[in-house]
Amino acid sequence: MSVKLTRRVAADIMKRGETSIRIKPSAIDDAKKAITRDDVKELIKSGSIYAMAEKRNVSRYGKSLKKKRSEGRKRGPGKKKGTKKTRSTANHMKRMRSQRRILAALKSDKTINNEQYKEFYALVKGGTFQTKLTLLNHIKSRGVEISDERLEKLKHI
Repeated sequence: MSVKLTRRVAADIMKRGETSIRIKPSAIDDAKKAITRDDVKELIKSGSIYAMAEKRNVSRYGKSLKKKRSEGRKRGPGKKKGTKKTRSTANHMKRMRSQRRILAALKSDKTINNEQYKEFYALVKGGTFQTKLTLLNHIKSRGVEISDERLEKLKHI
């Protein structure tokens, strides 16, 4: 495999652009000898191939706006776009999706079975739970065993 092809495969594996991939000069021969994706993965693990840090270009004006918003400025009624209903719909969708992600995670771990999943899904769809925490508390009250560590992880899904 040529170095160009190795770089392209590494970019695909690391889910980055080809231009951000770097190969150490001492490892160029190894990069040429790499034939399969597994060979490239080994080079990535060893650190011979790496990706540059992502650039985060923020303008000076953008920084000042962010600071003002953190102080509570620029958030008044004049800055709000869309109707009241539009905003509440967006919040509703955000809440539904987060609660459904929790249910999907519990189902994939086989913590809850299909019947329980359908039951909880219907409750989520009906808007029974205001937050993820109330959903998790309800699931625990229904006799589903969830460890405290798992609970903490589920809160941040």
